Amino acid sequence: MIKNTARATIADVARQAGVSKATVSRFLNHRDTLLSAEIAERVEVAVAQLGYTPSPMAQALKRGRSRLIGLVVADITNPYSVAVLRGAEKACRAAGYLVMLFNLGNESQRESAAIQALLSYQVEGFILNTMGYDAGVDAARCGKPVVLVDRLHQGLDVDFVSLNNKQAIDLSAQHLLDAGYTELLLATEPLGGVSSRIERSAAFMSFIRDHNEKVSGCCLASDAGAADLDQALRALRERAKVGRAAVISSNAVVTLRIVAAMARLGWQLGADVGLIGIDETEWSPYVGPGISTVSQPTGELGRKAAECLLDRLQGRDVAPRTILLPGVLNVRGSSDPSRR
Repeated sequence: MIKNTARATIADVARQAGVSKATVSRFLNHRDTLLSAEIAERVEVAVAQLGYTPSPMAQALKRGRSRLIGLVVADITNPYSVAVLRGAEKACRAAGYLVMLFNLGNESQRESAAIQALLSYQVEGFILNTMGYDAGVDAARCGKPVVLVDRLHQGLDVDFVSLNNKQAIDLSAQHLLDAGYTELLLATEPLGGVSSRIERSAAFMSFIRDHNEKVSGCCLASDAGAADLDQALRALRERAKVGRAAVISSNAVVTLRIVAAMARLGWQLGADVGLIGIDETEWSPYVGPGISTVSQPTGELGRKAAECLLDRLQGRDVAPRTILLPGVLNVRGSSDPSRR
């Protein structure tokens, strides 16, 4: 005999017990006091025989609450996104919510699709770390509370949680200046309207202007291929002449590109070109002499974002909040010019 593996429905239970679906629903919602003992027993036996389990989603929707939070991230391959997700998910779980993740893969045209997909699951609110185009506005237009992480959206006045980008850049540049590097390059992905990249670039150029007697520098905002990146590093060393050159990479993805370019050129981190990257990763201490970083409080960023959203879901009506958290300097051999 072939066993039917289809999931049992409330209609199946009603048919097995010889009662109506409304009677089964009363039993499942602990309203069996409205039923006779004999009918309640028949429903209970039918539930056990069929292995029926009510859908958590269906039950939640009947109560008007899904207990789901939508989280949209720009790029799940970026260690930053994973770490923020962990912090947010932990805080949501502690409050009795589940997180549904949508990864954009850095494709901005998918933002609206992401919001619509999550809305179809009746999510109660959104935590967004996106490219900064349509997603936030689409979510807010549907009446759902929104918290932005790392990236602002134009025209959207909502809670915002981020690294203090100016503090992180100042911390990085001052460390390199104190270490004796005199020619600096900020390497970042294309700015593309992404607020965090714009803020870091602006902070870097402001630092260079404020310290122009001791240091000079420029920005490389590009998804440059290997050959172009190699040339940019050669030009950096050439500009340094008798001084020392160093790179500030804007995130872990860019840090890996710089490390690969250094390997192709046969240069030593710290000695030939210094390097400090925004974002601490598990591999940072083990690449070459160790990569100096400014670590973001990623878990805390995710937790703060979740707390802001949970506040809104619980009915707290306050003005939109901006929470900026400081980075922490981790000094390793990649920013030590004495390693020659």
